[in-house]
Amino acid sequence: MRFHTRKWIKPEDLNPNGTLFGGRLLEWIDEEAALYAIIQLENPRTVTKFMSEINFRSSAQKGDIIEIGLEVANFGRTSVTLKCEVRNKMTRETIITIDTIIMVSLDENGKPKPHGKTQVEFVKDRLGD
Repeated sequence: MRFHTRKWIKPEDLNPNGTLFGGRLLEWIDEEAALYAIIQLENPRTVTKFMSEINFRSSAQKGDIIEIGLEVANFGRTSVTLKCEVRNKMTRETIITIDTIIMVSLDENGKPKPHGKTQVEFVKDRLGD
């Protein structure tokens, strides 16, 4: 799994228990998945269709740094399916796992659009020499 983004846990990210608010973490995961899928599918009209069961395994405290990791599980005709893990950068402890996030490529009318992708591409490989 590649860990693409780091977040620093600040006071405004905490719940009443003084730990990372789950809704904030899900917002960050959704945004990261969207950015990743938009780049992979080369379509800014890519949206979240489905997120599977979410398993909170631990939490984070104010001042912790977390990492959000994503990997492609599958390319569909109009979608890409991702897996996600978030971990504490300092302790390497897993905070959350999500087995399935489905992102769908849309056309200008908001309908699913085939993307033609079958494997992960890196921007450097698209640019040539």
